[in-house]
Amino acid sequence: MRWALILLLVTAVFAVPEASPCLAHGKPAAEISRGPDVLDSGEGSLDPGDSDTAHASPEKSSAVPGLDAAALAAAGGASDVGLAVLDLESGQLVSAQGDKPFYSASLSKLILAVYAWQQQPSADDVALLDRALSFSDDNAMDVLWTRFDGMDAIGVVAAEAGLTGTHAPDDPSQWGEVVVTANDMVRLYDYVLGSPQRDAVVGALSKATPTAADGFDQAFGLLGVTGAYAKQGWMYYLPSDVYLHSAGVLDGRYAVAVLTTNPTGSWTVARQSINAVATAVLTKLGVQS
Repeated sequence: MRWALILLLVTAVFAVPEASPCLAHGKPAAEISRGPDVLDSGEGSLDPGDSDTAHASPEKSSAVPGLDAAALAAAGGASDVGLAVLDLESGQLVSAQGDKPFYSASLSKLILAVYAWQQQPSADDVALLDRALSFSDDNAMDVLWTRFDGMDAIGVVAAEAGLTGTHAPDDPSQWGEVVVTANDMVRLYDYVLGSPQRDAVVGALSKATPTAADGFDQAFGLLGVTGAYAKQGWMYYLPSDVYLHSAGVLDGRYAVAVLTTNPTGSWTVARQSINAVATAVLTKLGVQS
């Protein structure tokens, strides 16, 4: 009888997947390599090789006040979208869910880099910072996070730049869980561009590679546009949330942040979603992808 019960239990475990133990713990697999479903760029992707950007003229009046941010964010479909557009010349800001908190994924690398460059970094530190921003290298970020006390650094930069919705993660080991908002990301760029760290940050971001250190295709959102520089972020958060973020500067005129969370578990769907929002924003701003 005992053997029969054991056999019955074994059969149940293998026959019913839900009965098997689950190792999911709710933490993000930060910057994981893309799965097979994102080997193709998907519809709506922004291909840098096909870009023919019409740069905005500094003389033209701001396009920001006329933007319907909610309508632009709606292009993201099923994705939860935080969108902010800041005219760096006029200071005018429009947003949709601009103060909604999102886990940062690799956007935290930009915040930490701002702090690190304020500390007169060594040549070794500078090399790591370049890799963290251009290749979105997680190993470089791990070293920098420890070396520059990331938990404290996030708060320092947030206070200096007036980032009201940004704070360090609850778990000190999870820099991908730094909390950010779309409004704060465009404010951060405004702060950086007026700081002594401007050239270092912009230079590193401008060297962003088509493929990140983990093999992920970085040509989505704003990085599909010639002349733009941006920090990208991607993260899979159990059980099925896909984070894709793109925050940067277009034509030296507009700071734009598109933060997205897609519930489908599909990188392809998430990529299509953020590209749709980015394309809608570019069209309204008169910037061609």
